[in-house]
Amino acid sequence: MKSAPAITTIAFMNMTAPPNSGDTPGNTPGGTPDNTQGNIPGEMPGDIPGDISGDSPGGAPGRERSADTPPPQPTSADFVATSTSPSGTTHIRSFVHRRAHITPGQKEALDRLLPQWSIPYRRAALDFDKVFGRNAPTVLEIGFGMGETTQKIAAARPEHNFLGVEVFNAGVGALLKRIEESGQTNIRIIQHDAVEVARDMIAPDSLAGVHIYFPDPWPKKRHHKRRLIQPPFIALLASRIKPGGYIHCATDWENYAEQMLEVLSAEPSLRNTAEGYAPRPEFRPQTKFETRGLRLGHGVWDLIFTRV
Repeated sequence: MKSAPAITTIAFMNMTAPPNSGDTPGNTPGGTPDNTQGNIPGEMPGDIPGDISGDSPGGAPGRERSADTPPPQPTSADFVATSTSPSGTTHIRSFVHRRAHITPGQKEALDRLLPQWSIPYRRAALDFDKVFGRNAPTVLEIGFGMGETTQKIAAARPEHNFLGVEVFNAGVGALLKRIEESGQTNIRIIQHDAVEVARDMIAPDSLAGVHIYFPDPWPKKRHHKRRLIQPPFIALLASRIKPGGYIHCATDWENYAEQMLEVLSAEPSLRNTAEGYAPRPEFRPQTKFETRGLRLGHGVWDLIFTRV
């Protein structure tokens, strides 16, 4: 008999390789993937070692409960550590939980700051005005890694709200530290599966933009199905973007850039802002890993499409 999904709160033993200390997790030019953002709709998880269904976004298994016992619900409408239900049970997850290091500072930030800046996953559309305490254009960032780029863009664009989605504890803790150190108030975090967040929590025609920077390239051909940028997910995201809004992707893998261009170009509600790839916009800062890769001759490709 299959046991009921485990219920967890925050899991400080992260089960993925540690994200790089720059901006995006595990995607240095020419490197191999160690974690990713979001998920790909279409299949059940579990075909990759370490893919643990029923765990919290941080990856640590929770305590077992009786199949007749309903899962506990959050006691606050505003604050919760993690999702109350397992992610990735209706589609292929493009991230894999493995053990990883989390620093004492990141753990302390999770303990103390997550309730202040996080939003619980629930199957109900967010009211952005209530969540951010103001009326402002909202940008969704999927997979913010260690949060460096998210924090810098949010600081440069104080007139926008930024909703970051990430599953890994180390990255969430790192961004929480950056939020406190900078004093910024225009960032919120959801620690959950990005596909489910976009599907269940983002209302149609509500986003000013979507950022997906350096998602895991899954370079082996047999793993391409796990890449985040797939037609069903792009169609979902496009439906959540307001007409005139944008989706901005970046990658340092040429083959993945080609797939991104093909998928984005095929979505009828999106239009390319460039002939092929776009120059890096000024608002996306260049990370130290990107700088090193460019110095070594590796390419970086940006794609910016607008919703029609």
